[in-house]
Amino acid sequence: MKDEVRADADPQRRPAQATERDLRKRTKSFALRIIKVYTSLHGTAVAQVLGRQLLKSGTSVGAHYREAFRSRSTAEFISKIEGGLQELEETKYWLELLVEADIVPARRLADLCGEAEELTAILTSAVLTAKRRKKM
Repeated sequence: MKDEVRADADPQRRPAQATERDLRKRTKSFALRIIKVYTSLHGTAVAQVLGRQLLKSGTSVGAHYREAFRSRSTAEFISKIEGGLQELEETKYWLELLVEADIVPARRLADLCGEAEELTAILTSAVLTAKRRKKM
């Protein structure tokens, strides 16, 4: 009952917590989807090299996001989220190469590329908000 009272007493905190849980799930789901792409790649040397790069960057996004919430300062939070953004950019690059090298059909990666774009927009917004608040 105390938790319900607290949640009602601070309605602005509730959406932030819901967003955090949602992003934890989304970044983890993103990583699991990246793992599935990697495990489905055929055994050519090029596919395996690109796949390993994709695996590293794509699974790092969620790790950076989680690390951000253990930050000791706003600057550290921004740094961790920006690290996640760098990993997303790298992930998008490897996905593009897999398609353009005719290793994976574009339609198979379209949803994953879309999720990478959405996560990029969300994390970019988080960084901008944190920077704006830091200046206040």
